[in-house]
Amino acid sequence: ESRWPFLFGAIIVPSLMQAVILPFLPESPRFLLLEKHNRSKAEKAFQRFLGKDDVSHEIEEVLAESRVQRNTKLVSVVELLRTRAVRWQIVTVIVTMGCYQLCGLNAV
Repeated sequence: ESRWPFLFGAIIVPSLMQAVILPFLPESPRFLLLEKHNRSKAEKAFQRFLGKDDVSHEIEEVLAESRVQRNTKLVSVVELLRTRAVRWQIVTVIVTMGCYQLCGLNAV
């Protein structure tokens, strides 16, 4: 007799719990600030998470990090391999991941 339908049905309980709880969870301050451009809600979220009233330093820190990320130049894989400074690290990672695949370590 097969019992897999019961195992498959066990997923329903955590899924329903998550669906009920999800609307009550606060949104991320970074998401509110950078994606929705809502500074007041981001300040309220930071205040709730950090438990302090003055969160201007954290807001400025997130905005500064966003500016740095926007100014970062993206590099293609070919350009990355042509860069002599990081070529050895990339080859090392590729060989290591290849060994993991061949020995079956990732399946464990």
